[in-house]
Amino acid sequence: MLESKITRRNLAVAAATGAAAVGLLGASAKSADAYQGNMERAMSSLYQALGALREATANKGGHRVRAMNLVAQAISETQAGIEFADEHD
Repeated sequence: MLESKITRRNLAVAAATGAAAVGLLGASAKSADAYQGNMERAMSSLYQALGALREATANKGGHRVRAMNLVAQAISETQAGIEFADEHD
């Protein structure tokens, strides 16, 4: 039931959007302090984790779906953190 929230197409769109955002962040860095390499690496790792969870077999008692939703939430929070830091640097 919750699994339908994260489809392969949505994952691909999210990954492309995240990659584009990460690329723009590097291009728009105001100074060496504005570069957020750790946050960008975290985003990459989170997208990889979401992809791996999506490809895992479904019979996990709902835990896999909950993990996917939590990783998606972590991606959103990480992106918000990057945007906040960019606005305040």
